[in-house]
Amino acid sequence: MTFNYDVIIIGGGHAGCEAAAASARMGAKTCLITMDMNKIAQMSCNPAVGGIAKGQMVREIDALGGEMGRVTDATAIQFRMLNRGKGPAVWSPRAQCDRGKFIWKWRETLDGIDNLFIWQDQADELLVEQGEVVGVRTIWGAEFHAKSVVVTAGTFLNGLLHVGRKMVPGGRCAEPAVPHFTESITRHGVRSARMKTGTPVRIDRRSVHFEDMEIQPGEADFHQFSYYAPHRQLQQLPCWTCNTNAEVHETLRSGLADSPLYNGQIQSIGPRYCPSIETKLVTFPDREQHPLFLEPEGENTNEMYLNGFSSSMPMDVQLMALRKIPALRDVQIYRPGYAIEYDFFDPTQLDHSLQSKVVRGLFMAGQVNGTTGYEEAAGQGLVAGVNAALYSQSISSAINDDSIATPSSFTLARDEAYIGVLIDDLVTKGVDEPYRMFTSRAEYRILLRQDDADARLTERAYELGLVSRERYDWWMEKKEMVDRIIHFCENTPVKPSAINGALEALGTTPLRFGCKVADLIARPQLTMQNLADMLPKLKELLNSPKNRKEEIAEAAEIKIKYKGYIEREKMVAEKMHRLENIKIKGRFNYSELHEISTEGRQKLERIQPETLAQASRIPGVSPSDINVLLVLLGR
Repeated sequence: MTFNYDVIIIGGGHAGCEAAAASARMGAKTCLITMDMNKIAQMSCNPAVGGIAKGQMVREIDALGGEMGRVTDATAIQFRMLNRGKGPAVWSPRAQCDRGKFIWKWRETLDGIDNLFIWQDQADELLVEQGEVVGVRTIWGAEFHAKSVVVTAGTFLNGLLHVGRKMVPGGRCAEPAVPHFTESITRHGVRSARMKTGTPVRIDRRSVHFEDMEIQPGEADFHQFSYYAPHRQLQQLPCWTCNTNAEVHETLRSGLADSPLYNGQIQSIGPRYCPSIETKLVTFPDREQHPLFLEPEGENTNEMYLNGFSSSMPMDVQLMALRKIPALRDVQIYRPGYAIEYDFFDPTQLDHSLQSKVVRGLFMAGQVNGTTGYEEAAGQGLVAGVNAALYSQSISSAINDDSIATPSSFTLARDEAYIGVLIDDLVTKGVDEPYRMFTSRAEYRILLRQDDADARLTERAYELGLVSRERYDWWMEKKEMVDRIIHFCENTPVKPSAINGALEALGTTPLRFGCKVADLIARPQLTMQNLADMLPKLKELLNSPKNRKEEIAEAAEIKIKYKGYIEREKMVAEKMHRLENIKIKGRFNYSELHEISTEGRQKLERIQPETLAQASRIPGVSPSDINVLLVLLGR
């Protein structure tokens, strides 16, 4: 039996859901093939979204018309803004979600999108003809033909679960692995390798002594992920913290001989920045304790997630170690932690649209590209879905016009989005361990704040058809209000006699001469809100928006306070854009360029960078190599 679509998405995780939604919204007839419709966007590990740099990506996904932010806001049971003690460039939203409600909110969302169809089945073979993808065959023998295919298979490709010396094929606990699909891709020249990740034990809250733990409440202010979604509706729940101790460590060390990480059973590399508890003991042998965070899995479940205790130790060792923690002395568990090994594909064989350089029309997103994390997957999925739709449309246009197809593409620059940093790092540098996003990976993080994602990306999303006119108008109203507040602050004078008393009460130096309101906002002790209490006209202006008054005031305040830093970083980014505009792909036979280093030649030959700027970011390509290329271009 054969079915015809424009775009096929393989895998219903976070990457697949965003890819399917984006593709369908752009008008492509899209089919999402998933093994279990009841586990759409399953949160395989921690039921939380956001975090350092990850929260910024979710805001970007939302600004681009993606759904992760809206689904998170609708199912959040705790929200916090991380890094508040630092500057707003690194403020990062994070929410704990109700795992079950998150799945069904995503299912409801996908069911409401025109052009989007779901098929429950398992992909078995990628269909390729003359170097171009033509579809997919499933284990039930159904054939799906399409102009483009997006692979978002997560950890399922030849997935292998580990608990102690026990090994079971699987993509997640109690879910089957996909055994043949990798080979159907690699036979066409796509390179694959293995990676490892893991997840902690799940705990029954009824067995926990919370009196021996420290409570960690959430925040109830205006912040959230989507600027176009209702505020949090679910019951807000606390998280809890405790620590491991010497007895826990001693128990875990006694089982290291049976740990698949240390007995040679697992050969692949796991995530550096989310290590297992046994890895922490080996890496930091002198540490007397490690922090643990006990987090709820939902409003109406006793299941809790023990963040910080990822493990693949034998289950009896895990349980004995947990019971050495005072708060968990009587603990009952639902299942032990486990590790999982899986296939991924070399991301340097992709271009910035996430299309394969080897098989035309094949796009990849998520953990199959060597990343870890829901947010990294979702951001890639959205970009891949957009580009798969654009590719499909260009093929259709070429057929109708009887001309050669010239696919357009959607890409994001490093100064435009964390998603752009993520994709550029993947396709330029490749990965030798699961890639996780951090603010430190972005050289333009003052420009990539969580508060201005809509300013950076919503207009581009509207041009692509990813957001509705109503949502675009909502953003334009916000933009107009922010600009109006900034204009008022930069052009309204303040006399010392009118404000010095209030300034002294707030612990900041009184004025000797008059100044503009913006000059006062630049002071660290002052905010838009406490100045509004002194200036009635500013208060009236801040209260005038119909929606999201606090968010608009914060956006304006940050732009005023950090104006100098923002403008300086924009200048640096503009200089780099000059190199981004120098196209070099196809202009050199690198193997013959003996003027550059051997390593530089090899890396340039393998990656084939699009621009001189991308070439400059390849590890092993030196500044002198770039200078040689500039000289040769001058010839």
